[in-house]
Amino acid sequence: MKVERFTEILGAEFYTGVPDSLLRPLCDHLIGKYGTDPRRHVIAANEGNCAALAAGYHLATGKAAVVYMQNSGEGNAVNPIASLLDDRVYGIPAIFVIGWRGEPGVRDEPQHAFQGEITLKTLELLEIPYSVIDKSTVERELEEKMNDFRKLLAKGRCVAFVIKKGALEGETKLAYKNGYTLQREEAVRLISRAAEGDPVVSTTGKASRELFELRERYGEGHSNDFLTVGSMGHCSSIALGVALNKPHVKVWCIDGDGAALMHLGAFAVNGSTSPGNLVHVLINNEAHETVGGMPDVSKNVDYPALAKACGYPETRSVSDPEGLVRALGEARKSERLFFIEVKCAIGARKDLGRPTTTAKENKEAFRKRLTEL
Repeated sequence: MKVERFTEILGAEFYTGVPDSLLRPLCDHLIGKYGTDPRRHVIAANEGNCAALAAGYHLATGKAAVVYMQNSGEGNAVNPIASLLDDRVYGIPAIFVIGWRGEPGVRDEPQHAFQGEITLKTLELLEIPYSVIDKSTVERELEEKMNDFRKLLAKGRCVAFVIKKGALEGETKLAYKNGYTLQREEAVRLISRAAEGDPVVSTTGKASRELFELRERYGEGHSNDFLTVGSMGHCSSIALGVALNKPHVKVWCIDGDGAALMHLGAFAVNGSTSPGNLVHVLINNEAHETVGGMPDVSKNVDYPALAKACGYPETRSVSDPEGLVRALGEARKSERLFFIEVKCAIGARKDLGRPTTTAKENKEAFRKRLTEL
């Protein structure tokens, strides 16, 4: 189905969401039509944030917003759905559009397997009526379902469309870029060299994939690295847990801007505990690159100032290899919690692969390595 017709049939005037690769046609369409005009389209920090924005929109206008997300975001949205939107509380309507990663029977990455199994069950548990959209869905079917859904929306109920892979098609495919030149893979390489044999916790997405391939290229093992394939936004908290319990070992965290935005409260917890052996490196390309490159709000965020305000005693911001090498050297010598923002370009090698070890194999190798330190 053409995404233009999909949005016409939904008939909504405001969209908010977190980008998803299966919803790339929708994301590109919204960026092409509205950009990031906050009156029409807001790319939010996390899916719960989106649900709350939809609530505010309804309170101000009396209309229902569209909230789009990958199905992994259902968990972030459960609380505001159940305690804010639900018709036993405020009865605030919203239209959820959910990309179905890990659909049973469709091969996907391990972090999507269980989430894929419970995607529809989660909606049923939340008592949200839904319709599954696939390649065979025609406009008439969507129109009939939307007519039914409008009756529920008018009663303060939420509804959902679950989008299978390839169900939406778009005429617009945008190429996203920023003004930085340092490539993320080079930044990851420099971080891995600075870390030497220390443990590294890397965020979900392409940074972990690049770290894995760099280890392969150098003929190194993978036991020093914990590759966070899911739980977006929690990488620095995992690293904090390691650092607090291995106080004599330098622990390096490779975070991402989209992930960090999702759970910014982690900065405050990191700063309050302030382990002197943790180096928190945030790779910032101002985009949700792994799912297509759509912009996030990082362009407007002063991450070093944020980290400083949350209690990080040492902060740096760099945008070139020389500056990164210098900051990493300072972090290596420091005995205080250290934060480095690395401003990078959007983009990755077309032949970038994925880890060839399983998540459980990665965990066991990393745990074994930690017992040796």
